[in-house]
Amino acid sequence: MQIRQFGNIIKSMSEKYKEEKSPFRSLSILYRRYKEGTFGEIVDDWKWIFSYSKRYKGAIVFYTLLGIAGSSLALVSSVVSKFIVDIITGYQTEKLALLVTTMLLSALFSLVFTNVLNRVSTKLKLKIHHEIQADIFDKIMDSEWLAISKYRSGDILNRFANDTRTISGNAISWIPNIVIAVYSLLATFAVIWNYSKVMAVLAVASAPVMLIMSRFVVAKQREYARKTREMSSKVMVFEVETFYNMDSIKSFGVSDVYVRKLKEWQNKFKEIALESNLFSIKVNVFMTLVSNAIQFAAFGYCLWLLWRNEITYGTMILFLTQRSRMSNAFNNVVSIIPSFLNTSVGAHRIRELAQLPKEKHLSHEEIKGRLKVVLEDVDFGYEEGNAVIKNADFSANHGEITALIGPSGQGKTTTIRLILGLVEPNKGKAGIVLENGDFIQGNADIRSNFAYVPQGNTILSGTIAENMRVVKEDATDEEIIECLKQACAWDFVKDMKDGINSSVGERGRGLSEGQAQRIAIARALLRDAPILLLDEATSALDVATERAVLRNIMKKDINKTCIVTTHRPSVLSLADKVYGVLNQEIRELNEEESSHMAMDF
Repeated sequence: MQIRQFGNIIKSMSEKYKEEKSPFRSLSILYRRYKEGTFGEIVDDWKWIFSYSKRYKGAIVFYTLLGIAGSSLALVSSVVSKFIVDIITGYQTEKLALLVTTMLLSALFSLVFTNVLNRVSTKLKLKIHHEIQADIFDKIMDSEWLAISKYRSGDILNRFANDTRTISGNAISWIPNIVIAVYSLLATFAVIWNYSKVMAVLAVASAPVMLIMSRFVVAKQREYARKTREMSSKVMVFEVETFYNMDSIKSFGVSDVYVRKLKEWQNKFKEIALESNLFSIKVNVFMTLVSNAIQFAAFGYCLWLLWRNEITYGTMILFLTQRSRMSNAFNNVVSIIPSFLNTSVGAHRIRELAQLPKEKHLSHEEIKGRLKVVLEDVDFGYEEGNAVIKNADFSANHGEITALIGPSGQGKTTTIRLILGLVEPNKGKAGIVLENGDFIQGNADIRSNFAYVPQGNTILSGTIAENMRVVKEDATDEEIIECLKQACAWDFVKDMKDGINSSVGERGRGLSEGQAQRIAIARALLRDAPILLLDEATSALDVATERAVLRNIMKKDINKTCIVTTHRPSVLSLADKVYGVLNQEIRELNEEESSHMAMDF
């Protein structure tokens, strides 16, 4: 770095300091910071972190005491080494053995304390990391569907994995590190002051410069931390989506395009990281020059005192080593600030997920009997002023197959989400009607009464049996096989090498789309819920298999309420009622209307 750049930094800090010395200017700055709310956000972030760390108060106290003990023993070892040097240079050997033994024991105990401290810290960090992750995972899973769907999966994963690790790494150690660093600073200062007040002042001479620098550095460090984390999330989003859509990318022959895009994202991340690194280098170089200047001054002063026989060689070594120790202790105190800010950035990103609106849980008694699904005068839109459904009425009775047909993007899947309580109507009501006529609004608690097969491939990596037991952990092999038979899946599963214990890859790799759909339907049947929702769940099946599956479902469970969204005219002949979804409307169709509408798309 050039001298001019150092001058510019000092000049900008000096001008800022002068401006803030003006009473009116200070009031203006305080008001601006209040309006921005930056400091308040940091405080709130750390209040949230402390809500976890306060659970380990005893461990934090133990951690702190170990650190103080280790610092004390290191200081004792330094003082003893001073006397050893004085004894050797003065040929006073009568207490040499005692002092050497004391120094070695101090160093040994310091080593033990340091490693015990490391062990305790690691255990606590792991424990709090897992606790935060489990808590955040629970909150994410209980967030409103509409709220959490605004975040991309890669961003959520980055926050969940990396930000929680940063938080756990500092939630326990931050306060102890401050206490230990401050104790080490004051204790070392007291020792030096006891021998020379001038040396004590020289030892802390860099402190004012570092304090002034911190006013300039803190805001920049927080901004760089935020940019780095946001870019890291964007890179992870790209990576997750690329790997998730690997088949499509390969099929289009555009792998090289995605390799190029990854390099572009990496370059963007590199630019931010290097910009942050350059800023750190500039600050570190400047502070190193200041520290070296003070070190030379201290060394010169020690030589002068030694030349005048006012100190011994041992005292000179003690001065220089402890001055360096003090500088390091002060640096540790100041370096906690970037960690403090970096952690608050991570906490803020995690709190955004943790504080998302929660799903509604409406307490009710166990639901039994025949259930009816209804929408009454429902309006809904994902964005204000952009309606997807208006004035919708819909009902699906027990013992019936009710079909929803209509062009893609007109609201069939949205209707399913309303029925499940994943989204709430802007107007009207959506939910289930009990056998006694009571209505229960769609919410998280009633979903135990639904078995849902969504669009797309929903098979997880693992065995077929493991996929099935996702909905019923204690299901027997016989129950699984029976449901596979009903879904017309047993015909191909029985021919697989290990039957229901055969492994499939992520998103059902190794299975055809039709096979994956039949296993997903079998899984829904194993749930044995009174309401079955099939959202385009038979789209990859041939007409004969589709008919066989639907007949098996209704033959086994005549009282099951079955709702099917479809593009397939073949389903309509099996349906008891058909609703059309078109132009923001949902209305029941007669046989002729449903046939015409199905043929149109």
